[in-house]
Amino acid sequence: MHKTYLNADLHCHSVISDGTLTPEQLARRAADRGVQLWSLTDHDEISGQDRAMAAARECGLDYLTGTEISASFAGNTIHIVGLGFDHRNPALLEGLHSIRHGRAPRARQMAEALEQAGIPGSYEGALRHAGNPELISRTHFARFLVEAGHCSDTYEVFRRYLAEGLPGYVPHSWARLGDAVRWITGAGGVAVIAHPARYELSANEEYALFYEFKTHGGQGVEVVTGSHRPSEYATYADMAREFGLAASRGSDFHSPEESHTDLGSLPALPSQLTPVWELLEKRVIRA
Repeated sequence: MHKTYLNADLHCHSVISDGTLTPEQLARRAADRGVQLWSLTDHDEISGQDRAMAAARECGLDYLTGTEISASFAGNTIHIVGLGFDHRNPALLEGLHSIRHGRAPRARQMAEALEQAGIPGSYEGALRHAGNPELISRTHFARFLVEAGHCSDTYEVFRRYLAEGLPGYVPHSWARLGDAVRWITGAGGVAVIAHPARYELSANEEYALFYEFKTHGGQGVEVVTGSHRPSEYATYADMAREFGLAASRGSDFHSPEESHTDLGSLPALPSQLTPVWELLEKRVIRA
């Protein structure tokens, strides 16, 4: 008999990647907002998993290990959430390290581009927010630009400086889609396409993404997530049914000040879908 979770939040970020709260603070916030099953999914990083597991147990939350892997597909960056894996798996650890290794050089290039645009000191400013050169991201640059008064909020930073084609944008070589999926599944987890509505893909490219993802062993897609509109819940519920994928649900919460969607605040998954946690029943760490 599958356990039914009325409120699962399987996508959020801590200070270990580009969030502003610790794993412990996130666990408490999730519990306070009625979350029953939680996962910490830091970008390309799983060093916070032991802390998240301990905090979840202390707060009475069931828990799934998690991460969000950056992958390349058809010239776009696609995010793949991994859930319920062995967070000590050597191949997964090595793969994530290979992605993070390129972040520091990319950040230097971003800083040089921003300096040419009249914004000095951005590398040092972003690094203060990241704490670790291997984890530095566009979000950390965005927070520095707001702090330094160049923009009013991080959304304006991305619109003016950090999206593709703008002064501070520098592409990065991420994992291949198949590698990201195999790292997760090889560690006993389930791979999930994160927030598919966010990618600027044509209909044919999106179909190819889902087809290739499924071919590599991917098993899930985020249907209800913080960046999807209600109409998109229905769109990706249909995609889940068409490709035989389980459905996931997560706020993509980063910060109380920056995130529009709080932990635990999303509506339920549409009916007649298989919740992703049903595939991971044996991997859930009970409170």
